[in-house]
Amino acid sequence: MANPAERRLQKELLNLTTDPPPGVTVDPEEIGDNLSEWTVSVAGPASSLYEGETFRLNFRFSQKYPFDSPEVVFMRPNIPVHPHIYSNGHICLSILTDDWSPALSVASVCLSITSMLSSCKDKKRPPDDAFYVKTCNKNPKKTRWWYHDDTV
Repeated sequence: MANPAERRLQKELLNLTTDPPPGVTVDPEEIGDNLSEWTVSVAGPASSLYEGETFRLNFRFSQKYPFDSPEVVFMRPNIPVHPHIYSNGHICLSILTDDWSPALSVASVCLSITSMLSSCKDKKRPPDDAFYVKTCNKNPKKTRWWYHDDTV
């Protein structure tokens, strides 16, 4: 019998494969039986600085999902250059930590990331990228983010 996290993930995977948000794709074959880690592709939004690019996100889920947020990072080699995305793939986005709610889903996280990419006016790394990448925890959920710029 599947635990509550697995049941929720099975439902989300089905929804994501049958009715994905625009530009979001997931291959259920790639995920297989291991529901605790997914790779999701996100297309750069039309009319944005990222149009024509495709990015891959790695989602890791704990047994406490959806009460515990997933760990979400961009995967190499194509990590978007963005003021809220570090060169190691870590994403500074409040819904991935402090503002997470069990009402959110993989699809809503992908939509938030797409929106973040859409609103970007200048492709640049966060000002503290080099220091952060050298000193951060491997798990971005352990970072104490400072959310100080909602304009990008």
